Amino acid sequence: MISAAAAEVTLDTAVDMSRGVLLTADRTPAEGRGTSNILELDARRLWAGGVATAVVAGLIAIVGIVIARGIFHVAVLAPKGSGTWGNANTATYAAAAFGVGLVATALIHLLLLSTPAPFTFFGWIMGLCTLAAVVAPFATDADLAPKISTAIINAIIGIAIWNLTASSGHRSLSPPPEGAD
Repeated sequence: MISAAAAEVTLDTAVDMSRGVLLTADRTPAEGRGTSNILELDARRLWAGGVATAVVAGLIAIVGIVIARGIFHVAVLAPKGSGTWGNANTATYAAAAFGVGLVATALIHLLLLSTPAPFTFFGWIMGLCTLAAVVAPFATDADLAPKISTAIINAIIGIAIWNLTASSGHRSLSPPPEGAD
């Protein structure tokens, strides 16, 4: 049986706009820890990583389409007559991938500020979104080769965004400077 003192958990959160947002992990007073586990979130570093992630995602979309269309001659997102680069849909696909990278950064930022296990929740959300993006092409009336090509490109984009955004999130957290309260 758990005593009331052992079950009591507090969450400390402090905001200091000059240094960023200070975050903590849950701590149980009954554990007798003298200090809380405070981490400082560097939002500038997080968003710089998010923009870089978005650029990588957009480039993956373009490279994936060029490989599918130019090397394997699969008409992804445009008729075969549109050439290796496709048409305006290629730019739209790359812009969408860029946008998803920024949305993922906003999501990890929100999760870091509000949830007890932000990277766990982020992993589940990104995994399920990536799975949805991979199976979505198979719900269309397109031929099988474009469906497979699009699913592979979506998987690579999703995995890249997931990995790079989580990495940026981890790298944007650090202990506060000594003497910071």
